[in-house]
Amino acid sequence: MDFFFDDLPSTSMSTPKKGNKDSLTLDDTAYDLSRNTSSSVSLTEIERQHSSSCIDDISKKAQEMVEKINHGRTRDQEMMDSFQEKLTEKVTEMCQLMKEHMYIVYEKNSNEIQVKLQELSEVLENCSKLNQELLEASQALACLRDGLDINQRSEP
Repeated sequence: MDFFFDDLPSTSMSTPKKGNKDSLTLDDTAYDLSRNTSSSVSLTEIERQHSSSCIDDISKKAQEMVEKINHGRTRDQEMMDSFQEKLTEKVTEMCQLMKEHMYIVYEKNSNEIQVKLQELSEVLENCSKLNQELLEASQALACLRDGLDINQRSEP
């Protein structure tokens, strides 16, 4: 808000500008004093009232500016609160979506792991069978070798 002090009348008793009817001169004051001695008192009173009125106007305008600033700050605070609330909602929503996606990935991985564990179990079972067959074959070979050793000793 701009204040223009050019609009305010001067309260000093300076030299008047030519053609200005509102300006006072010493001659006018003397003339007024000869006619009525209370005119200079009322002029001072008018100047005080005018100054008081100007001060009141400035004070009102300043108060209006303060109220506008406070209103703007209140509006800004409400906007920030709203933004924070919406941001919190969005973050919560995104976290929930990420959790759901994470659980979907866990489920998929669990199924794949289960398949791999089943395959591993089957391979280990086959390995156990083969190991048992190897032991049996080894024992059969050991018996055969022992039998051959006994035959070679008896033939001399």
